[in-house]
Amino acid sequence: MIRLDNISKQNGTRLIFVEASAALQRGEKIGLVGPNGAGKSTLFRLVTGQETPDEGHVLIDKGVSIGLFGQDVGEMAGRSAAAEVMAGAGPVSEVGAELAELEAALADPDQADRLDEILERFGEVQARFEELGGYALEGKAREVLAGLGFSQEMMDGDVGRLSGGWKMRVALARILLMRPDVMLLDEPSNHLDLESLIWLEQFLAGYDGALMMTSHDREFMNRVINKVIEIDGGTLTSFSGDYEFYARQAALNEKHQQAQFERQQAMLAKEIAFIERFKARASHAAQVQSRVKKLDKIERVEPPKRRQTIEFEFKPAPRSGDDVANLRGVSKTYGSRTIYDGLDLLIRRKERCCVLGVNGAGKSTLLKLVTGTTTPDAGTVTLGGSVKLGYFAQHAMDLLDPGASIFETLDAAFPHAGQGVLRNLAGAFGFSGDEVEKRVRVLSGGEKARLVMALMLFDPPNFLVLDEPTNHLDLATKEMLIKALANFEGTMLFVSHDRHFLAELSNRVLELTPDGVHYYDGGYTAYVTRTGQEAPGLHG
Repeated sequence: MIRLDNISKQNGTRLIFVEASAALQRGEKIGLVGPNGAGKSTLFRLVTGQETPDEGHVLIDKGVSIGLFGQDVGEMAGRSAAAEVMAGAGPVSEVGAELAELEAALADPDQADRLDEILERFGEVQARFEELGGYALEGKAREVLAGLGFSQEMMDGDVGRLSGGWKMRVALARILLMRPDVMLLDEPSNHLDLESLIWLEQFLAGYDGALMMTSHDREFMNRVINKVIEIDGGTLTSFSGDYEFYARQAALNEKHQQAQFERQQAMLAKEIAFIERFKARASHAAQVQSRVKKLDKIERVEPPKRRQTIEFEFKPAPRSGDDVANLRGVSKTYGSRTIYDGLDLLIRRKERCCVLGVNGAGKSTLLKLVTGTTTPDAGTVTLGGSVKLGYFAQHAMDLLDPGASIFETLDAAFPHAGQGVLRNLAGAFGFSGDEVEKRVRVLSGGEKARLVMALMLFDPPNFLVLDEPTNHLDLATKEMLIKALANFEGTMLFVSHDRHFLAELSNRVLELTPDGVHYYDGGYTAYVTRTGQEAPGLHG
């Protein structure tokens, strides 16, 4: 359906692709992987024709429809969310718009003399609208929006009043409703909660078109894709299978390449030593010449590309008392909505509690109550003795000073730490060398999240409260964070829609339900086994 044939592409001085080739066949569901900045978004722009390759060709079969979901959703206002989704449904929405115009023309007395002509066209357009499933369109649009977490009220409200994250979901719903032959999805899992993510997985599993997507959620990738294309160093390498298969295969390939490289280096060293030893002896001249020629002809094996691996280790946190947070008879309402009514909750030292609950159950509110960023209407919230709190809030990145550099931000927070210590800290969170001079305003969402983590974890708290800490983080940084938190000695309370993160780090689940909090010991994996569901509100 789509072929990239020996494409080369340069952005300024940066080579993105060098004679790279790949293909997307009917029915394939491809995950694009590679380090940040490798060219995943550029590849999407080449396929949609927004950019052209400097050399080579992008070949697309005739008549293939393509839908692209990107991170830039553009302006949305003046329509309901449901109408906005239907307006992007491809040919059917255009036919629907003409049908509406013709209906208006039929009722217009000024056009009475054209009645026969309008009626005839109306019949043709109506038949086409029916053929394209137009009358079922609104029902399907609402089904998709409901799957992505919208209430009826939100579907009918002005789309312009929605937050950026919800507008992203509207843009995603447009592509899903359109059901093109090929879907290109750039980070579709970014702004979704657990329920919506699982619904999207099931939707994509039942979608019979071809798919190419990027995602920083490995569980989501594993369940959706059947092929991986790795973008690295300007080349495209294809692997058949899911993300886990790719990760194993890539590690194996790297090991083989390293062994091959070392063998060749040993052989070259031996040959060069022989040449050096005997080049001055006339008796060995022929042998030396033959070996020099042989060396010139040998195709050099490259060492495997070394990924910059970020590693962060906590300094030991001071020990807290056994009771870390205690909520007694807590009530909280927002307007007419009661979030909590008489909630009792005790969090004990070394517990790693993940909070699950349907949209609006009060997950973020619970974290705000525990951290004191919101106060209960009734009841008490007390932190235990020697508790030192660290809170990663979803809006934490907005509180950074946009004019300060990364280094200045760290230096202002830790004025007594030496320059070398702060540079090491920045390096541990992926900011090496001159990158520490970058201003906050130019950082990506992922870079800002890493900076907030560095600020929070340098002088470690013994009680970490994390609200969606993995949003915007790429796979490598997420793995670094999981590894670091696995060795964290303190207590954790967190909300995340990343199932790998939940499974690796939780040892207790707090499920928020209308009839109170349900507790599950053993963490997220035990919760899934015991309930038969991956998220509250979903069964089987």
